[in-house]
Amino acid sequence: MPDPHNSRNAAWQAANRWRARAAQTRPDSLASSIKLFFTWLLFGAMMIIALVLGLVLLLIGWAMMPFLRHRMKKRMEAARAHQATDIGGGNARREPPGPHETLEGHYSIRDDEPRER
Repeated sequence: MPDPHNSRNAAWQAANRWRARAAQTRPDSLASSIKLFFTWLLFGAMMIIALVLGLVLLLIGWAMMPFLRHRMKKRMEAARAHQATDIGGGNARREPPGPHETLEGHYSIRDDEPRER
């Protein structure tokens, strides 16, 4: 089994490099601590601003939905009226069908075979 503390072990060398790099970037002085604090403060403020802006845009979108729906409804009615054709054959006023009348024609049930009881 290879010795993990061997200097030729690639994983051990990478871990040592990471440890050295982490030690260099640690905030040891007061200036770097203040810099880190203001960086986090700026990041938090940007997150709060983004959250508020997102909520405002969401509310504006919800408020516009009824107006947009009304406009789309009017547009669909205009499109239907534009595509509509006269089915009545030129008659401006047509009598509505009677209670036993259908548009396709008259139908009746024929009793060709007598029913057995």
